[in-house]
Amino acid sequence: MAPSQGSHSGPDGVERELESPRLMLPAVMHRNEQEVRKGFWKKLLKVAGRIPFSEEAGAAYYCVRDPATPVRVKAILLAALAYFVTPADLIPDVVAGFGFTDDATVLMAAMGLVSSHIKPTHRKHAREALHMPPGKDLKEED
Repeated sequence: MAPSQGSHSGPDGVERELESPRLMLPAVMHRNEQEVRKGFWKKLLKVAGRIPFSEEAGAAYYCVRDPATPVRVKAILLAALAYFVTPADLIPDVVAGFGFTDDATVLMAAMGLVSSHIKPTHRKHAREALHMPPGKDLKEED
């Protein structure tokens, strides 16, 4: 279950929801993972040129797929990515200029909570998948 639409007020509320122990329940993680598998790349590739956080979203995806990533981190990122994929956003994605604001808020809050687990290789894979030029600061660290 992704963070609930409309139930958070500001970044602190988003962070509280993302740190909720319920996100680590196997059934919740499974549901979020299914949502992400079903629609993440389709949506990201469709909107990548219109959103400033496409690399971060891709890096989050690759962090989730990394076997070395702790379960808590995977749960937080899966919830944020499932929110991005879910069509019933707080602000519909079709609203010009504002449609991805809530998606960005949720994803950036998640990335802030787990940033130490996002590795240069996750960013590298994201940039490759999105056909972006290599980052200048990438070092091959795992």
